[in-house]
Amino acid sequence: MTQPVDAALRTEFAPTGTLRVALNLSNFLLVQSAPPGGEAVGIAPDIGRGIAAALGVPVSFVPFPNPGELAAAAGSGVWDVGLIGADPLRAAEIAFTGAYLEIEASYLVRGDSPLRTLAEVDRPGVRIAVGDKTAYDMYLRRTLQHATLHRAAGLEASYQLFVNEQLDALAGLRPRLVADQARLPGSRILEGRFTAVQQGIGVPIARRQAAAWLQQFVHEIKRGEVAALIARHGVKGVSVAPLD
Repeated sequence: MTQPVDAALRTEFAPTGTLRVALNLSNFLLVQSAPPGGEAVGIAPDIGRGIAAALGVPVSFVPFPNPGELAAAAGSGVWDVGLIGADPLRAAEIAFTGAYLEIEASYLVRGDSPLRTLAEVDRPGVRIAVGDKTAYDMYLRRTLQHATLHRAAGLEASYQLFVNEQLDALAGLRPRLVADQARLPGSRILEGRFTAVQQGIGVPIARRQAAAWLQQFVHEIKRGEVAALIARHGVKGVSVAPLD
């Protein structure tokens, strides 16, 4: 069971009295909508509401256009809990839980591309379009040995870069690549995944008691609640992360 909530923990989580939950608006799988002044809809907003309810505090949402800006604001004091892909390159500023959900990432290539497998993408001269500071961009920065990354500000911009610059591959989350494949006749999504983006929950690095509480919270919601949220919002291409 999640440890009890006392006044000290509540204050560490929500020093303003309201839990300010940061949302990454570019992750359409987890945030379906978050209109200004309106009701945020999706798996991530529902998890944020669940955390606030467990703590016994009100909730408000702080939207960011992309994960890079969300992560960069971790030390600014504008948010208390961030729903973002966990990545070691962000760990200097954010204390992450384990993953509650996974999203497969792969590559889209043109129909006449010689690339047939994931391993073939990491070769000298291969140019990959990718959304800047996405979780899979951060992963590819660490792991690619030969191919080069060409970054764009956002998912749509990375698709346009891939098409307009005739790049060799487009890196992305599989559900988005399926939509992009439909826009580009003859294109193919390579089988398998080069990573599964781990969607975790983060707090600013100094909030250690809050981080420990959230770790147990995530462990518990993976026992059934995350699957229920996936079904409720009709999200395809994601799965509950394995239990620790």
